[in-house]
Amino acid sequence: MHFRNVIHILGLLSIFLAAMMVLPLPFSFYYGDGDHWALILASLITLAVGLVAVFTTRFDGELRARDGYAIVSLAWIVFSFLGSLPFLFSGSIPSVTNAFFETMSGFTTTGATILTDIEALPHGILFWRSLTHWIGGMGIIVLSLAILPFLGIGGMQLFKAEVPGPVADKLTPRITETAKILWGVYVLISAVETILLMLAGMNLFDALCHTFGTMATGGYSTRNASIGAYNSPLIDFIIIFFMIVAGTNFSLHYRALRGDWRAYFRNQEFLFYLSIIGLATLLIGMDTFRNVYASPFEAFQKTVFQVVSILTTTGYGTADYEKWSFSSQFVLFTLMFIGGCAGSTGGGIKVVRIFLLTKFVFSEFTHLLHPHAVVPVRIGKQVVPREVITNVLGFFVLFVFITILSIFVMAALGLDMPTAFGSVAATLGNIGPGLGEVGPTDHYAHIPLVGKWLLSLLMLIGRLEVFTVIIIFYPAFWKK
Repeated sequence: MHFRNVIHILGLLSIFLAAMMVLPLPFSFYYGDGDHWALILASLITLAVGLVAVFTTRFDGELRARDGYAIVSLAWIVFSFLGSLPFLFSGSIPSVTNAFFETMSGFTTTGATILTDIEALPHGILFWRSLTHWIGGMGIIVLSLAILPFLGIGGMQLFKAEVPGPVADKLTPRITETAKILWGVYVLISAVETILLMLAGMNLFDALCHTFGTMATGGYSTRNASIGAYNSPLIDFIIIFFMIVAGTNFSLHYRALRGDWRAYFRNQEFLFYLSIIGLATLLIGMDTFRNVYASPFEAFQKTVFQVVSILTTTGYGTADYEKWSFSSQFVLFTLMFIGGCAGSTGGGIKVVRIFLLTKFVFSEFTHLLHPHAVVPVRIGKQVVPREVITNVLGFFVLFVFITILSIFVMAALGLDMPTAFGSVAATLGNIGPGLGEVGPTDHYAHIPLVGKWLLSLLMLIGRLEVFTVIIIFYPAFWKK
């Protein structure tokens, strides 16, 4: 591994992070909360760390696969430590563990919070909290590839290590151009949502913060009651639409913007994704209309919002789903593991992997009946390579193993089983709200210290698709 290259690029990324910390300052000055000094100091310290790393090392222009995995994993950890400085310096979150947890939750777009009174935070800090979502949504490395052209040399190693899904989708031969396209689409859709939310009644500050949470499928809100605080069906449906957009592969949005709207309906993953939303809404909606809400419109509104919010791993809330029946909660719990589409900002296992696993199982049934038949797994007309199927199976086994082991550890720390299950599913799936004492109206402040660090690690593993993080713990990774 080229340690100097790794440190050099981490330094450049830290300089970029320092620049991002300046963005909340206009809101800090406008609202006069006095948190500007915390943001400025945090930015200067982050800048100093970056400059030291850059000027004490030299980039030789080559990145290997190991360098890529190390840079991606370490970048998210470094960003979470440095990104926690505004919380610490402002006194909003005085605990290092809690500040790191909140920041890691932000950058990984998890949305799990230790805060008990969100509305008490100063506006600059609230904006920074939501901005961490937006930066992490499309990806720290993808953004760096878009704005730091020299990383195009070996940049594919970084792109493959960070972009969600079994296969990284290159839109152009040059990876830097692909990164620019993805971020361009991301910014454009974010701008549209911000305008629509303002027209629906939000001010600029709230519209931006909730756009960041929606497009990144993160879920940080500026209100204690989340989206439910606005009590607006119009706002609910705007956010539902953009959560669905954010949970869709962004390469499809790019093709649609170029005039190929049929790309959505040629994509089997997208159609499967819509089918899951429709089926889950139907199953839960029948229950909530019969047992919770008197109005069919209200039942549909609340149900589809929570289904889309959980499936896309956004985590916004308009209702306390723990008051719904066990069957409805079970459906939502299942959706926590599925997640959004590959190439989206959503977390979870990803719809395409569930789709491939389902087709693989049926192909094996056919193979058992006809042992000599060749039964390839296809998505549409395209045959899926065997190595991709193997990768998906390995991912699924490792995901399940980490889930079971983590639930055992959380239960050993004293959590009841619903809370242990819910906290692990919500952090590994990058969802935020879970079940039990970390449900939609609760928080993570009461989780033991060790538990918070474990859940922080699960957020990182979930965001970087398991292999990218776990591989750095593999002994052979560090051997020459």
